[in-house]
Amino acid sequence: MSDATKSRAVVLGGSIAGLFAARVLADAYDEVQIVDRDRLLDAEEPRRSCPQGKHINGLLARGQLVMEEFYPGITQEIFADGVPTGDLCGNVRWYFNGVRIEQENAGLTCVAASRPMLEKHIRRRTAALPNVVFVEEHDILGLATAPDRGTVVGARVLAHGHEHEHTIEADLVVDATGRGSRTPVWLQELGYGTVEEESKKVGLGYVTQHYRLKADPYGPDLSINPVANAALPRGAIFTKTDGGRVELTAYGILGDHPPTDQQGFYDFVKTLAAPEIWETLQHAEPLDEPVAFRFPTTLRRRYEKLARFPNGLVVVGDAVTCFNPVYAQGMTVAALSALTMRAHLHTGAAPQPLLYFQDLAKNVVDPAWEMTNIMDLSFPGVEGSRTLQVRAAQKFLKLIQIAATRDKKVAAAYMRTAGLIDRPESLQKPAFIARVLWNALRGPAKSPTPPALVPISPVETWSTQKTAV
Repeated sequence: MSDATKSRAVVLGGSIAGLFAARVLADAYDEVQIVDRDRLLDAEEPRRSCPQGKHINGLLARGQLVMEEFYPGITQEIFADGVPTGDLCGNVRWYFNGVRIEQENAGLTCVAASRPMLEKHIRRRTAALPNVVFVEEHDILGLATAPDRGTVVGARVLAHGHEHEHTIEADLVVDATGRGSRTPVWLQELGYGTVEEESKKVGLGYVTQHYRLKADPYGPDLSINPVANAALPRGAIFTKTDGGRVELTAYGILGDHPPTDQQGFYDFVKTLAAPEIWETLQHAEPLDEPVAFRFPTTLRRRYEKLARFPNGLVVVGDAVTCFNPVYAQGMTVAALSALTMRAHLHTGAAPQPLLYFQDLAKNVVDPAWEMTNIMDLSFPGVEGSRTLQVRAAQKFLKLIQIAATRDKKVAAAYMRTAGLIDRPESLQKPAFIARVLWNALRGPAKSPTPPALVPISPVETWSTQKTAV
């Protein structure tokens, strides 16, 4: 087969959304090129164009299952590289409304990898595909189209250190450039109108720091997660991670952000609903300085509502929807975006964009977006329409959280929906509702006393303390 007759897909952006997209496209096209401004193949530290790489990035249980489907055996490869694991409900200490819920194994595998570690393994497996090529250190300038502007035929790029751009011709271009995607601007320039957007100001700010612990607060647990609520709009994720370290991301809603000076950060952590986090930090060695990240608004681009869309172009991941990162939906939705795109790749033919976007909206984005809206609007200062349906969902969710402090089965069912394994409708079955009401009407149970801190040997690391799933 000559180069002229080969089919080619080009993925704009080499982050996790782009890698998942490339994995799917590799089964349908003769060649897949991944274009990114960064060096990718030898990157093991947070990348310059991925500022969230310095912070906790959660892969939900549904995302782990899709990742394993794309790359069989990758989960065990990650664990063998020193990444601790556990069950999202059985080995995570969750606090909702200031009260700890029951723990129960729910078949939800956690991959407690740092973002650079997770990217490294997914990138390595993607690069091993014989028809995938990485086009590193290239700026993405725009799209190339047919004369009638009805079909995208490639991407215009500029290699770093060069003066002249060139076009990578393609049968399909996939935009995986994240929140900063230029596709809405490009569509306007091409005459396709304005992409409708939905956004919600959440005023989220978080600070992350890594430690080596001298005392263990976890016992058999993997992570300690007090969740922000209306009464205390502060929360944290305090988790074991790779390299024998622990990772702490503390966050606040609506401008109530953690400070980045060390003492101020400790003082913020002391106010959280899980007192064992602050107590543990008194026996911890900081490995870096506290680093801040700001996330002012959620964002959803409604491509499925456009009347027209050019052939040869689709959009995936954060370039379509940016969820509140506290709920850790982004990477999993990126994986599900790739699955949806795969369903629209018929014998190598490019998908029909609007059918793809409609499928993505209905089956992937809508349930996750509804979930994050219900949670975000539980904070009185967040602006948005609190319809009767939203208020009813919030009241029922609070009953579930109260019941989960008493009933392991309720806790497990709740976390299965949070992990995007089960759809929210699974919580509306009559028997489950009765179970929730029976437990919730007794009020929240008293949080059990956290286990005493256990001294850690200087040579002991989390990689030698595997948590069983």
